[in-house]
Amino acid sequence: MSFSSQARVAIAALIVALPVSAHHSHGNYAKEFIDLEGVVTEVALINPHSWVFIDVTDDSGQTTEWALEGTNRGVLERLGVTPEYITPGDRIKARCHPLRDGGAGCLLGFMQGRDGSVIDWDGHEARPVDDGFFDLE
Repeated sequence: MSFSSQARVAIAALIVALPVSAHHSHGNYAKEFIDLEGVVTEVALINPHSWVFIDVTDDSGQTTEWALEGTNRGVLERLGVTPEYITPGDRIKARCHPLRDGGAGCLLGFMQGRDGSVIDWDGHEARPVDDGFFDLE
């Protein structure tokens, strides 16, 4: 293979690899967790990322809709998240990484559904720290 052909292959590989790398970056989210409680308004268990939208009411009575990003539908189904697990109107608790820009969005870590189970929406089957936020058994 000539140098010119090798360079073309390398450039093509970079062009394909860069969007994939950018897609999987969590750089727009902070490293620390925040805790949210709210009422589900919409659920989208889809690929490549699932979304749950909740209304969160603060201490002053102001309601803000939050967009919570989770892993893909296939992984969530293996963890027990089905369309019946979480539905609009459910009151849930979530621990997630907030957007760095302060917007009302976050990358889900854990969510406690109406049945009381706490699931790792990042797909790692981890358990949250028992600090009293979730109603752990």
